[in-house]
Amino acid sequence: MASSRRCPVCPPFLLIVMVLLGFPPLTPLAAAPALPRGCFSKIFAFGDSYTDTGNTDSMTGPSAFQSVSNLPYGETFFHRPTNRYSDGRLVVDFLAQALGHPLLPPYLHSKQLDRQNGANFAYAGSTALDYDFYVKNNVTFDLTNTSLQTQLHWFSSFLESSGGRAVDVGSALFWVGEIGANDYAYSYFSSVPYTTIRTLAIKNTADFLQALLSKGAKYIVVQGLPLLGCLPLTMFLAPNDERDQFGCVKNGNARAYEHNSLLLTKIQALRAANPDAVIVYADYANAHRRILEHSRLFGFEELISTCCGSGGPQNFDITATCGSGATSMVTSQKAKACANPRAFIIWDGVHFTEAMNNALWDLFSGEGYCSPTLDALFIKKRCTH
Repeated sequence: MASSRRCPVCPPFLLIVMVLLGFPPLTPLAAAPALPRGCFSKIFAFGDSYTDTGNTDSMTGPSAFQSVSNLPYGETFFHRPTNRYSDGRLVVDFLAQALGHPLLPPYLHSKQLDRQNGANFAYAGSTALDYDFYVKNNVTFDLTNTSLQTQLHWFSSFLESSGGRAVDVGSALFWVGEIGANDYAYSYFSSVPYTTIRTLAIKNTADFLQALLSKGAKYIVVQGLPLLGCLPLTMFLAPNDERDQFGCVKNGNARAYEHNSLLLTKIQALRAANPDAVIVYADYANAHRRILEHSRLFGFEELISTCCGSGGPQNFDITATCGSGATSMVTSQKAKACANPRAFIIWDGVHFTEAMNNALWDLFSGEGYCSPTLDALFIKKRCTH
C-alpha cells in the first residue's frame, strides 16, 4: 500500500508537526495520477445501489430508500435527482470521467443508452443470491427481485441486441461494484445463518465473474464490501452490539472483512485459470478504514453520522429517510440535508456522499488500494499515459 497521505487543505503548522512526528509526506487530493484516456472501447458496470446510475427510481428501488427521485438527492453535482443514491457522483462516475468516457447510462433507460460507450447494469437492492433463495426461506425484509444473475441476463441481451454489430467484449473494461451487502441486510432478521449467506454470495459472485470471462472479458475490476458496521443502518439494526473506536458495529465490520478475504481467494483462483485476463481487486473495506483513520486529512468531520437524516442516533431513522417527506416516529422531524455534505462520509444512512466517493476513487486509482494496481490493466492493453 502506498504510504503517502492526502490532505485537501493543510495549514503549515500541521505539516511541520507531522514531519517532526515522522509521518510520510502529504500530497493534495488533486495530485491523483492521470489515467490513459480512450484506453477501453466501452465500460460495463454491475452491482447494487453503490453503482446504480439510474436503473431504479423511487418506485422501483428498495422501499426503505424510496425517495431517490427527489431532492436533495443529486443536489451537489447534478443539482437535480438523477436516481443515484448520493448527493452527487458515484465511484463509477469518477472512473468514467478519469478514462474520458461519458457517465454510464442506465441499461433499463434505453433512450439514454449509448451503445458506443457501454452501459450500467447495476440495480439498487440487488443481491448476489437469487431471489428464489429468499422466497424459499421466507425472507421478505425490503427485498427486491434483482440479482447478479438478472444483471448477467441483461448484459447478454445487450450483446444480442446491438443492431447486428458484434460487441468487442475483449477491449471493454468491466467494473463489478460491491455486491453482497444487501444479502446480509435482507437476511438479518431471518433464521438463515449468515455463514450460509456468505458462502452462497461468494460462490455466486465468482460464478458471475467466470461468466463474464467466458463471454470474452479480459479487463475486470471487482470491489469488495465497505465497512458494513460503519453504516448507520447497521447501527439501527444492531443498536446494542459492541462498537469500535469509530462507533462502528464491530461484528458488521468483521463480516465484511471475512467476506472480502474469501472473495479475494476466489479472484486469485480465477486469475490462475485465466492468465490472459487481468482481474483487479479494489479493497473497499481498507480504503474506507483509511479514510476513517485520517478523516481530517481527507476533509471529513462526520464519520458515521448521516448528512441527510431526521435526527436521532447518527441522524438516522428508517421511518423518515432522506427525501421522503415523512416524519420520524422517534424525533418527530422530517429528514433534511446538512449544510455541508463535503464534511460527511455518509449521505442517507447507507450510501456515501459524493465527497466520500471521490476520496475512495482517489485511493483506488492512485494510492495502492487496488491489487494489482489499475496500471496493470493499461499495461496489459498497451495503453500509454
